[in-house]
Amino acid sequence: MIPQPMAFSEQDLDYITALGPAQLSEGPIAQLEQAWDACLKGLVDRPAGVRQVIWDSWQRSVSAGIDPADGDYRFVAPDELTATLAANRVLIAAAAQVMRGLLAYNPRGHINLTDAHGTTLYFCGLDLTPVGSRLLESVQGTNCTGLALAEDRLVYVLAEENFGLGLRQRRMHCAAAPIRDGLSRTLAMLTLTAEPGWFHFHTLGTVQAAAEAVSRQMALQALLEEQQTVLEVLNEGLVVLDERGCIKALNRYARQLFRVGRDLLGSPFQRLGQSELTDEILLRGGEGLRDLDCTFELHDRSHLACLVSVCPLEQGGRVVSLRENRRIREITRRIIGTQASYTFDTIQGSSRAIQDALHLGRIASRSDSTTLVLGESGTGKELFAQAIHNASDRCNGPFVAVNCGAIPRDLVQSELFGHVEGAFTGSARGGSAGKFELADGGTIFLDEIGDMSFDAQVSLLRVLQEGEVTRVGAKQSRQVNVRIIAATHRNLSQAVADGAFREDLYYRLNVLNLTVPPLRMRREDIPLLARHFLSRCARSLRKSVQGISPEALDILSAYHWPGNVRELENAIERATNLAMSEQLLPGDLPLEIKTRQQTFISGPVPEPRASLDLGAHEMNAIIAALKGTRGNIRLAAQQLNVSRGGLYNKMNRFGLSADTFRSGTGVL
Repeated sequence: MIPQPMAFSEQDLDYITALGPAQLSEGPIAQLEQAWDACLKGLVDRPAGVRQVIWDSWQRSVSAGIDPADGDYRFVAPDELTATLAANRVLIAAAAQVMRGLLAYNPRGHINLTDAHGTTLYFCGLDLTPVGSRLLESVQGTNCTGLALAEDRLVYVLAEENFGLGLRQRRMHCAAAPIRDGLSRTLAMLTLTAEPGWFHFHTLGTVQAAAEAVSRQMALQALLEEQQTVLEVLNEGLVVLDERGCIKALNRYARQLFRVGRDLLGSPFQRLGQSELTDEILLRGGEGLRDLDCTFELHDRSHLACLVSVCPLEQGGRVVSLRENRRIREITRRIIGTQASYTFDTIQGSSRAIQDALHLGRIASRSDSTTLVLGESGTGKELFAQAIHNASDRCNGPFVAVNCGAIPRDLVQSELFGHVEGAFTGSARGGSAGKFELADGGTIFLDEIGDMSFDAQVSLLRVLQEGEVTRVGAKQSRQVNVRIIAATHRNLSQAVADGAFREDLYYRLNVLNLTVPPLRMRREDIPLLARHFLSRCARSLRKSVQGISPEALDILSAYHWPGNVRELENAIERATNLAMSEQLLPGDLPLEIKTRQQTFISGPVPEPRASLDLGAHEMNAIIAALKGTRGNIRLAAQQLNVSRGGLYNKMNRFGLSADTFRSGTGVL
């Protein structure tokens, strides 16, 4: 807000207009002298010939104990003056130019600038009021600057209206006007002192105009500082370019991103770094660009990956905004929740099999080596992956889980490695980061790695070898710092033998490995897990079920659990919903658990047998095919006319393992 012009007082206008061209005649001077003497002697009522504003000021000066014969200036302490001058350096610079211009019309006069507390900050002309002197009315008695501060308005004081003898005898008239900020608060006072021949009623307008000119400069400076502050605190880099493409402004965040200082102001934009979009930013910036993916090579050969937008300015320049990809990924991770929640302490089980797996998991957490987690579906492979991440040095970084089997084959590379704009039909404007970029600085969990396409396997191998990813359609690679944990329920060594998985990738993934045991191999953990799931389900469902009957527990322990821990959890949740008492009873359990609890316990490979049960017929056919091919999944699937994935799912449902048929041990 620009300060509004200050109105003259009618009394002041009438009085100074009556002065004529320059000075008072002998009569009015004599009246002022008599009134001043009377004031010093204690007269309270204002006599004729003296203005009310001056009489009130004289009265205040007398009350303050000011000695009119003491003409010495009072000064602020040196350290206080240093701090005051530093705090007002912008004001002094703005006012000095106006004051010097004003002095040209007052060659035998004096102009001084004081702050709102009456301390002299700057002067030009005759050396009448040194810097650091205090001109408050309560310190110096009635004087033009002190009166203007007391009245907080435009005033004038004639020589004979001063309180101190020194100022009265100097025979100089003064006018003072306040300098205000955008909120009309007084920042300083501008005072002009002139000989009577150079002082008339136009002087008031001149001083007021000068003060307003400084006020406007201060308001504009405050606006510029406010804009600069906004630029500095923004959490994105901003570079303001002129019409030639040279840097006019560079905010704090941009300086951090490009690792440069303010010394680049005025330099060409290319000095910040080189990128594939530099020419487009400079040449097409007039049209505007929005969220284009860009990588700058900086002066120290490092790389800055960011999203760039360009907004044209009316005067021909442009504003370039940059948002670092790393920060965008951090925000994205917070939104989509890419943090691991499970630790080794939250994995339930005391059996030897699960304890061995936990031991191997803790070993894996102590390094960044690629880890392969094996196990049937539903055993909790992701829980182990999260626990490894949370126990590692990357625990504060992201944990991004990807189900490779759930992504369409033609979109796997785009999902994992990202894509650039226009890479394929329907690609996101500006491109999109892949899961590996989102996991930068943390861990990526590739579940069902055995279902990954061959093309994606080649790209994954490059990530493992070079530590960089290439977006679909991009020409340049990006460095990523990601720890890979892969998991599968498949036999990858057999998949390699069958030509379904790259051998070199398998060896890269299989640096560290652990196998999460199926539930049927850790039956002693079933009661513990069942009670744990019951407690959690009872709370969420607001049921009063507090335990499991011994009969129900026997049924749970005898069942073969082809769906493993996940199936057990679902069975307990279903039983909790159906429970009518404080305990889970056999009748609350799913029918398939009660009727088939003894069917597939550990033992030799079952022989095909006649049955009216359709499931048994299907199982018999699978057993026969596996026995005939000695556990070769590909050949067995061909004989059964099903896909390998479909055969694996059916084998899991029936609790069958291909290893049993390969080893000839006959133990499931």
